[in-house]
Amino acid sequence: QVQLVESGGGLVQPGGSLRLSCTTSGFTLDYFAIGWFRQTPGKRRVFLAGVVGRDTTNVAESVRGRFEVSRDSAKNTVYLQMNSLKLEDTAVYYCNQGGPFGTWGQGTQVTVSS
Repeated sequence: QVQLVESGGGLVQPGGSLRLSCTTSGFTLDYFAIGWFRQTPGKRRVFLAGVVGRDTTNVAESVRGRFEVSRDSAKNTVYLQMNSLKLEDTAVYYCNQGGPFGTWGQGTQVTVSS
């Protein structure tokens, strides 16, 4: 059974950093793309970054330069490093395997506030 579990969210001040983790199980991580998305109330989920294979990554232009995605296959985990956080980064963050109709984690709340 494919499962994704996000962790690492929390409250952070503007300018701070957080690293989110997406711990996976039920499949071989190296064979599948994993994406990070976020969602705010009343809006659809927005793609942030993804990783395919061991080294191929893609980061949305809106967060490029501040967010980085990486994977640790030995730990079955994909990370989203978020730096220079802004108030507008406040959202629930999700990881995904298999696209819109694939598997989603439960989400982790990130709140950027002073």
